Amino acid sequence: MYIAPSVLAADFANLHNEMKRVGTADYIHLDVMDGHFVPNISFGFPVIKGIRKSTEVPFDVHLMISHPLQYLDNCKDAGADVVSFHVECDDDANEVIDRMIELGLKPAVAVKPGTDIESIFPFIEKYGEKLYMVLVMTVEPGFGGQKFMPDMMNKVKALKAKYPELLVEVDGGVNEETIDTCREAGVDICVAGTAVFGAEDPADAIAKLR
Repeated sequence: MYIAPSVLAADFANLHNEMKRVGTADYIHLDVMDGHFVPNISFGFPVIKGIRKSTEVPFDVHLMISHPLQYLDNCKDAGADVVSFHVECDDDANEVIDRMIELGLKPAVAVKPGTDIESIFPFIEKYGEKLYMVLVMTVEPGFGGQKFMPDMMNKVKALKAKYPELLVEVDGGVNEETIDTCREAGVDICVAGTAVFGAEDPADAIAKLR
C-alpha cells in the first residue's frame, strides 16, 4: 500500500515545511482545479513548481479541469511525475494520454463516482503498461474533507479482476477507519488529506495508514 498525502489539506502558509513533514510519503498528491470542471479553485502550477524544490517525493498531480491537454506542458515544467486527468473532461482522452507519453509523464485516468468504470477499459486495452494507473474517486471531486463512499470499491474490484497488474489509486475520505476497506478491495495507492496533514505527527500517520 502506497500513501499519497493530499496537499489540499496542508497549511498553505507553510508549504515548504509541510513537504518536509510528509517526507516519508510515497507520493505527494496535488489537486489542480479550474472552477469549471469542479465548483472550486485550488492552486496552479507556479505553486507546484515552488514546492517541487522542497521535496524529492514523486508528485502525483490530479487535474480536475475541463481542458487538461493545454496544461500538460505546465505539468512537466512544474515537476510532475504522475498526472491523472478525468475521462469526463472535454478533451479527447487519447490525445491527452498520447501527449503525456510524449512529455515523459506517467499518465493516469480518473473517474468520478457516477462514471461507469467500464468507460476506461478501452484506454487500458489500448495503452497497456503505458497507462500508469487508474484513479477511482471515493468522493465527489472538488472539495476536501468529504465522507468516504465504500460502494466505489466495486469499481476497484472490477479493475483488479480484469487487470490485476494495474495500479489503482483512490482519493477521498481515506483514514485509519476506511483504509482496511481499500486494502480488501485491492487498492494500491491511497490519497489521504486530513488524515495525514491534520495529524500532530504526519510521519506517524503515514506509518499507521501503511
